[in-house]
Amino acid sequence: MNILLVEPKYYTKYPPLGLLKIASYHRNKGDNVQLVRGAQWVNSYPDLIYVTSLFTYAWKPVHDAIEFYKQWYPKARIILGGIYASLMPEHAATTGVEVFTGVWEEVDNYMPAWDLVPSWKSSVLFSSRGCIRQCPFCGVRICEPKFVALQSVRHLIYPGHKKIICWDNNILASPYWRDIFQEFIESGLEVDFNQGLDARLLTEEVAHWLKKMKIKIIRLAYDETVSRHFLSQAIRNLKSVGFRSKDIFVYVLYNFQDNPTDFLERIKDLMEWEVVAYPMRYEPINSLEKGKYISPGWTAMELEMVAKARRVIGYAGSWPATEGLKWKFGTATNFQEAFALRPPR
Repeated sequence: MNILLVEPKYYTKYPPLGLLKIASYHRNKGDNVQLVRGAQWVNSYPDLIYVTSLFTYAWKPVHDAIEFYKQWYPKARIILGGIYASLMPEHAATTGVEVFTGVWEEVDNYMPAWDLVPSWKSSVLFSSRGCIRQCPFCGVRICEPKFVALQSVRHLIYPGHKKIICWDNNILASPYWRDIFQEFIESGLEVDFNQGLDARLLTEEVAHWLKKMKIKIIRLAYDETVSRHFLSQAIRNLKSVGFRSKDIFVYVLYNFQDNPTDFLERIKDLMEWEVVAYPMRYEPINSLEKGKYISPGWTAMELEMVAKARRVIGYAGSWPATEGLKWKFGTATNFQEAFALRPPR
């Protein structure tokens, strides 16, 4: 068969991992495979078209792509999958094509067809799917409801790549995390735990294992104040083995079930612990338009104050624990004082 793989024209800096695995699956069956981005005519009439999707608020490019291929290849079977399709299958079904939800387990363990994106030099992989947590703000519990873990990922590290990007939602929950870490170490490649590590599971032993790898940034999260103890201990464990303050990034969820006062207290904690705070505005998992949701605990003005502070006094959207920011946030008596910016001269 002729297989067409379509990545809609939304913004992403990563290649379409699912489509690349599907490419390997169909090549193994002897099929012809072509990967395109957006709406493009192809030389051979496709028998089967796979369209992927990203976040729910990026649904329009997905619908546009599907309409194009339905019009020009009306006899082709079209299947839509990905995050948007899994989180909002009923909305995705309005395209009039087949909707696939969740993870295609038969395909998930294939080495992606990285030759289709020759300029990309990193092996993106999952050593586990799902998460042991059931965080209400996260879509993983819907997209990947079952936690499953691989004992080895050697077969997913592509020869010639210079980096490993681990997309696990909670790799430290895997019973095989030591085996996976050992393979990362033996690869000699730079490792990026792109989705962050669970501070509740980041023990001294884990920190020592991490220090054996080539890691530029460690990512953690401070979603709510109840995790304060676990996060502070995880940061101490990382620093005790030699990770620098500027290399520890902490995502700070806001606009969910918190309020500006709670958000400021968490920022103050991170400044005190001398790590980098990265504010992460909550977006509902069924949002069709980005940046419109305002939770009951926040106002539009307060959210804009955080956004401006990220642009004006932040560095690439984050707040490193510089002396100036430590003083600004640490001495503020309330949210308004902390996030007020001096008028430009």
